[in-house]
Amino acid sequence: MSKQHISYSELKIFTECPYKWHLQYEKGLAGFTGNIYTAFGTAIHSVCEQSALGNLPDEEFAEHFDIVFLEELKKLDEKPKNKMIVEMREQSREIFHKVFPALQELFPGYEVYSSEEDLYQLISELDFTRYLKGFVDLVVKTPDGKYHIIDWKSCSWGWDMKRKSDSMTTYQLTLYKKFFCEKHGIDPKEVETYFGLLKRTAKADNVEIFRVTSGPRKTTNATKVLTDACNSIHNGIKVKNRNSCSKCPFNNTEHCTR
Repeated sequence: MSKQHISYSELKIFTECPYKWHLQYEKGLAGFTGNIYTAFGTAIHSVCEQSALGNLPDEEFAEHFDIVFLEELKKLDEKPKNKMIVEMREQSREIFHKVFPALQELFPGYEVYSSEEDLYQLISELDFTRYLKGFVDLVVKTPDGKYHIIDWKSCSWGWDMKRKSDSMTTYQLTLYKKFFCEKHGIDPKEVETYFGLLKRTAKADNVEIFRVTSGPRKTTNATKVLTDACNSIHNGIKVKNRNSCSKCPFNNTEHCTR
């Protein structure tokens, strides 16, 4: 493997199917290229990021969202129906003005420590050089000295308990916490992790921020998933996981047949 880093999205794909990872990241084939929902997510993330950095006044939220949203839609292979575009623009207005009141309610007196912070940290548990690459959506610091890592996730009505507790979903925050602490020399006991759900179709509570546990045992488990994948990639392992074929864009194509 010539690449010096692995992102969390790559890790998820590798754990889902090593051969799919091979096709996307070694062969350079396009997998999932996005849809109107990912365009919405990118735009709402941008509003959160720019406002957290102090670059976007409240009265410009809607305009900024629309600009980014429409730019992302231009990149899609298939143009969505205008009705859906209008609905999503309206739905965005129910979200972004509630984000920072929700943060203030959960973290009184907080200050923004970083927004869209780059992570590019050495995975020291490996016998060869590889880095974890990622972006931490938001870190706030509260008056008690605690740091709170928040990862925004756009969705329709929310997540059920199965999704909220899914290992490969929550390991993202666990690993981001581990490498954030290593980067800044912060005691992990002083850092908590959260998902922030930005819900398009919810009747109420369009913004839900909930804590995800990320203690020593979970960090050990998440790190093992990461290092096992890196070792397998390093050793050229690219087996097919036939249990994941049904939703794979390469299934029954010239690139992959059962």
